[in-house]
Amino acid sequence: MNLSKIYPLFLIAHSLAAADPVRDFWFNGAEINRYELSQARYGTNHPGHVEFVFVTEPFLIDEQVKDESGSGRSTDVLKLNALRTFNTGIYSYRTMTSTFKPIDLDRFPHALKTNTSVQDWCGQVFQQINRRDEAWQGHLFSYFEDAGDQTFKLADAWLEDELWLLIRLDPSRLPRGEIEVVPGALHTRLTHQPNEVFRAVGELKTGSKLSTFTLRYPDHERTLTIGFDTEFPHIIRGWTDAGPHGTTTAHLQDRIMNSYYWSENQPEDRAKRRQLG
Repeated sequence: MNLSKIYPLFLIAHSLAAADPVRDFWFNGAEINRYELSQARYGTNHPGHVEFVFVTEPFLIDEQVKDESGSGRSTDVLKLNALRTFNTGIYSYRTMTSTFKPIDLDRFPHALKTNTSVQDWCGQVFQQINRRDEAWQGHLFSYFEDAGDQTFKLADAWLEDELWLLIRLDPSRLPRGEIEVVPGALHTRLTHQPNEVFRAVGELKTGSKLSTFTLRYPDHERTLTIGFDTEFPHIIRGWTDAGPHGTTTAHLQDRIMNSYYWSENQPEDRAKRRQLG
């Protein structure tokens, strides 16, 4: 396989930064993680699964899309595609959140973009938030009357959805103490909450092997706790999301490294799914 034809900027960036352990790890294909899920919904819990796909790509800073031409102002990002699947009784949910966080955390302390889609048998919702002028600009398209189609702006704050990537890149930079946070898009969409900046408290506990980051929203009685390896590459082992709507948990089951899944798209490649259980 000639990867330079598929991903030329990927190889260029890797060759220029081979001495950097963070880049050296992440510029070797995608990391795919599968989690066993217990999703709180409708007053009970439902089994399901989550896939976290981490992969690097060049990203246009102004247009905030993948840099495929190599002609614009771009930066390397670590992208997380977080896919969640669960059934509630007779019908199913399929959700996906994609977040794009620059690897250069000194230059870009925040993500540049995140979008979330939710599909179930009732309909679908799509939301996108972009980093603009040291703040956030968002668009929401929903079949629910109280949400409808809207454009919104949010003041400068942390995005809950970007913190998963910060854990993988450099957990020492995780925000601690009383902070302002935009809750995760999947949480707000499933609970039909408005997009707002809320007060939260971040706490990082570092253990010899396993560390945890806890994000607590005092005004909403919700606590998100993420467990991850203390040592790089800080693999996320699982999480608990507890609040008035119930407690959702997820635990890592399987993991594949150095995958070029975008080219593994033929019938003979289906067997590789067995590696993910």
